Amino acid sequence: MERTFKPWPALWALVFGFFMILVDSTIVSIANPAILEDLQTDITAVLWVTSAYLLAYAVPLLITGRLGDRFGPKRIYLTGLVVFTLASLWCGFSGDIGMLIAARAVQGFGAALMTPQTMAVITRIFPPNQRGTAMGLWGAVAGIAMLVGPILGGVLVDGLGWEWIFFVNVPVGIVAFFLALRLVPNLETHQHRFDWLGVVLSGVGMFLVVFGIQEGETYDWGTITGPITVWGLIITGIVVLAGFVVWQAVNKAEPLLPLGLFRDRNFSLSNVAISLVGLAITAMPLPLAFYYQIGRGLDPTQAALMLLPMAVVSGVMAPFIGKLTDRVNPKWVAFAGFTIVASALAWTSLWLTPDTDLWLLLLPNALLGVGITGVFAPLGSSATRNLPRSQAGAGSGVYNMTRQVGSVLGSAAITALLNARLAAELPGYGGGAGFGGEGAHGGGELPPQVAEGFTAAMSQSLWLSVIGFGVGALVVLFFAKPKVTVAWGGNGDSAESGAPGGSGAPGAPAAAPKSSNADAAAEAARAE
Repeated sequence: MERTFKPWPALWALVFGFFMILVDSTIVSIANPAILEDLQTDITAVLWVTSAYLLAYAVPLLITGRLGDRFGPKRIYLTGLVVFTLASLWCGFSGDIGMLIAARAVQGFGAALMTPQTMAVITRIFPPNQRGTAMGLWGAVAGIAMLVGPILGGVLVDGLGWEWIFFVNVPVGIVAFFLALRLVPNLETHQHRFDWLGVVLSGVGMFLVVFGIQEGETYDWGTITGPITVWGLIITGIVVLAGFVVWQAVNKAEPLLPLGLFRDRNFSLSNVAISLVGLAITAMPLPLAFYYQIGRGLDPTQAALMLLPMAVVSGVMAPFIGKLTDRVNPKWVAFAGFTIVASALAWTSLWLTPDTDLWLLLLPNALLGVGITGVFAPLGSSATRNLPRSQAGAGSGVYNMTRQVGSVLGSAAITALLNARLAAELPGYGGGAGFGGEGAHGGGELPPQVAEGFTAAMSQSLWLSVIGFGVGALVVLFFAKPKVTVAWGGNGDSAESGAPGGSGAPGAPAAAPKSSNADAAAEAARAE
């Protein structure tokens, strides 16, 4: 029996679960000092809780996008939601750091199953002249979730304990499952061959690079065991990743990474930019969380409230930015967003001292909210606008994979940078284990002779995010002028013209046919 569906309720059902998995990308940052103290570990081990999640999230994204094309995005999304929710329960019951890291890796795999399906559904159920607004909502949810994570984490850690940053996912996951089951349509599937060799090469290469960067300071950037060195692992990982790219070029069957997608200039540049966003936004909360809780002695809730202006401003501005992205050239929206974020982070870094009045740091924090809202929506819209529906899963998988690769590298890089700056400013600090007591959980400020060096290390580490957003601002300046969608072709793909105006450009609105939404609904109804 055929039935129609409404695209917007379907999108809201998907972003409900998408919000949850992205919150988990950053929620641990505010809980790191509490986990460090409770599980009696050090900074490097604690940061593997984030890196394991991000690594297991990033590596499978290319294949999970194809799984959505092959078996239907709704089915794969629901499967991933079940895996994620059960792994969240495991995380909460973990009694040592090793078990927590393992549970987070499984949780990351569940997130990898879910994420590409959200963008794929947007591309397939919305006509091109509405995708900018829909992608604006998707991008705004992504940005707000990554900002809300530390705030929600602070409230939960302080009120109930760090375990509850994971337990809270269980009821949310159950609600998200039934919403998606009811509101998301079953869409037409496409046959695919799966490039398992590509999966192995990309996974091994990424792990070697991330492990080498993140553990480099632990081994003093020298020998790990026998002939194995830190730099040897990193170089080997880079060689394996290069082999992965070569294999994708010569694979005549169906490569995991469709390099042909990168012929579209805006798709390529959007992927570069979103990887920088992933790197910078993952690295950003960690120095701030350690500064507020260890350097200034705030409890997790107080530290979370220091980030509140950013989330509030982002939430208020998100609807306006989504509509703006459909009306003006997305390049200028993204450039303004990147520039504002980089400036606000530089401002924050300069004010991270042991005796700064904390209320002053709320000012650049609010400015961060203004800028970050202008980053996600125009990038998502620019990346997906010209994608044919038959490649929606592959394209969204690539885009989300590059964002997560950036996040993985950001997590590894900030670990290495934090350790290096702490070692330079506070020789003999002991890998962070010595900061697990006083000040780590709101127990009082550090002694003055320690606080100065500690806060200097946090301030310097924040410049990793400043540079990431600054380079992103330069990248988006090279975006090509948006094309105008005039129709959906007979094969379900969009036909583009080079006329000025349309979605993402000033001028006349895109002339998409009125039947476009009906066509999408008909496709979904046939597949039910």
